[in-house]
Amino acid sequence: MWHAQRPMAKSPVRRRFRAAARASSKLGRGAASDLARQMRQLDVPWARSAPAQLVRGALLLFVLGPMIAYYVRARRRGQETFLAIEPPVVLVANHASHLDTPTILRAMPRSWRRRTIVAAAADHFYQRRSTASGVSLLLNTVPVSRSGGGADALEHISELVGDGWNLLIYAEGTRSRDGELGRMRSGAALLAQQHGIPIVPVRVTGTHAAMPPDASWPRRLRGRLLSRRHTVEVTFGDPVTPLDGEKPAEMMQRVGVFFAGEAA
Repeated sequence: MWHAQRPMAKSPVRRRFRAAARASSKLGRGAASDLARQMRQLDVPWARSAPAQLVRGALLLFVLGPMIAYYVRARRRGQETFLAIEPPVVLVANHASHLDTPTILRAMPRSWRRRTIVAAAADHFYQRRSTASGVSLLLNTVPVSRSGGGADALEHISELVGDGWNLLIYAEGTRSRDGELGRMRSGAALLAQQHGIPIVPVRVTGTHAAMPPDASWPRRLRGRLLSRRHTVEVTFGDPVTPLDGEKPAEMMQRVGVFFAGEAA
């Protein structure tokens, strides 16, 4: 996702929900539910309204899309996956750059993109209401705590999935510093199992070079005479369906097979 304004180290928002996340790991379901309530309070529901969807579609098509196209040449594979499944689904992607979200959304069929919410780190994008509103309008984000809390802490997202929204989530919880896939968390599998819906793995390559985590803006490749665009590729894998009696971590291991195969 795009690089937001640098967060203040002593943000009251950050302190509040990090304290709730720590409590959730010690006190159980009640504290996790409190964390979910805090995420709901940070949410920007009007960004999912019909007028907001129209504005977002226009921004992606006429503003954000052309701007990204100046820096990267995007390729996509596996779009036929969407012909074989019904929404909603949980899309699980690797995360190496703030370019990942708009790149993935642009690679999706329009009908799927319009009904997809994006899990965004609350401690990074939701500290200021102006930033939260802007990111929510542009990319249809919803806040999520990177500090864990289990299924109860994801209650606000689970309700949206239950209403038919697809969810794009980065299972690592943060951007990779070296571009390689890190340890995947189990929140995506918890949601998929809760609703009996598949996970669609998504592999993004090339965005780390175009806009690494320490960069505040994309950059082109330098050439001898002229600069040129980076090549970025988005690959949608076959859906991974929940199995009876399977643990979330076991489901994520099956998702990881896709990423291991793509990296080979």
